[in-house]
Amino acid sequence: MICVHVQPEMTQIALLEGRTLVEHYISRQSDDDTQIDGNIYRGRVQNVLPGMEAAFVDIGTPKNAVLYHGDVRWDAEDEEGGPAKGQPRIEQMLKPGQTVLCQVTKNPIGAKGARLTQEVSLPGRFVVLVPNSSAYGISKRLDDSERKRLRKIVDAVRPEGHGLIVRTAAAGASAEELQNDVELLMDRWQTIAAEALKGQGPKLLYREPAATVRVIREELNREYRAVMIDDRALFEEVRAYVGAVNPELVDRVEYYDRETESLPIFERFHVHEQLHKALDRKVYLPSGGSLVIDRTEALTVIDVNTGKNVGTTNLEETVYRNNLEAAEEVARQLRLRDIGGIIVIDFIDMEIRENRDKVGSALRSALARDKTRTQVFDISELGLVEMTRKRVSEGLIESVSSTCEVCAGRGIVFVPIDE
Repeated sequence: MICVHVQPEMTQIALLEGRTLVEHYISRQSDDDTQIDGNIYRGRVQNVLPGMEAAFVDIGTPKNAVLYHGDVRWDAEDEEGGPAKGQPRIEQMLKPGQTVLCQVTKNPIGAKGARLTQEVSLPGRFVVLVPNSSAYGISKRLDDSERKRLRKIVDAVRPEGHGLIVRTAAAGASAEELQNDVELLMDRWQTIAAEALKGQGPKLLYREPAATVRVIREELNREYRAVMIDDRALFEEVRAYVGAVNPELVDRVEYYDRETESLPIFERFHVHEQLHKALDRKVYLPSGGSLVIDRTEALTVIDVNTGKNVGTTNLEETVYRNNLEAAEEVARQLRLRDIGGIIVIDFIDMEIRENRDKVGSALRSALARDKTRTQVFDISELGLVEMTRKRVSEGLIESVSSTCEVCAGRGIVFVPIDE
């Protein structure tokens, strides 16, 4: 289920599987400048850096956004100097002062500006429209028979000259539902394209909907038993949205009345206690082991310990069982804490190669439930797993904390070493 808790200063959205908290989002009014993933802008190129193969683009936000060489759309005929073999250099495709249509793929984080692409895409309930593209695809999470059925429908409803990607949520959707989704997205794109031609300066052309609506668009399907919202205005907005795009699920959007309920929504569904645990450095495993999660500038490190887990047979079996349990919990914590970038997991050393392979497989299997893209490498001889998880926004801890003004985030106090 999805629980939404509205406060004056922020809105919190919790995704639960059973009683277990699996994802948590925070939305604030001040996020308009930082939570811009998915927004489409008309930008103006400020400067092009050939040595970085990137251009800095003014999109009207406090920090210029970055457009890398691989994210630039180009036409051989438009390239300076005429058609050439292979991909041209970025300074041949972009010039300072040039106007570009672009979409944010990564929010600004820390000192880094937002990341852009010119491969614009508009997500709908069942499909993603990729304007002026030949892109075509169907979610790999769907089984073969469903993919075959959807392929026939998509071939019929796909707009000429535009790409379509079918989402996992399209499972069981009718041809009419897909057609309606495509028409809605085409109308939206035509509005954006027309607006982009009206002027030259930086301008926001399309803003992704509010965080709650966005999460529901991405997540809500027949598997969810309810969406509980404790604010009347937001409840009405979400109910209207679901009624428009997925009428059969509209009855699952429910209002949680704070006046009549004995407990606040996050206490009623045990979200608060799980959220506080997700902010701890140490995570305890059911059998007595633990994880210790530390973040650094370059990467996040997760250390696996046996702790009180002493096993019953032999050391190898104890370690193997502990690591299997840890693999499942690591995947959950990465998703819950929204940890991105490079991650190194220090599993306890296992002598048997087969056991190492099984733990690696268990980790990949657990991560398969995570919609955020991950890449996992095999366990090394030292028991380390290197992996990456796509970073789109700041993590959970960063969103509810600020750097200590006394120690500047180092968390240590130095003893005097001079006289």
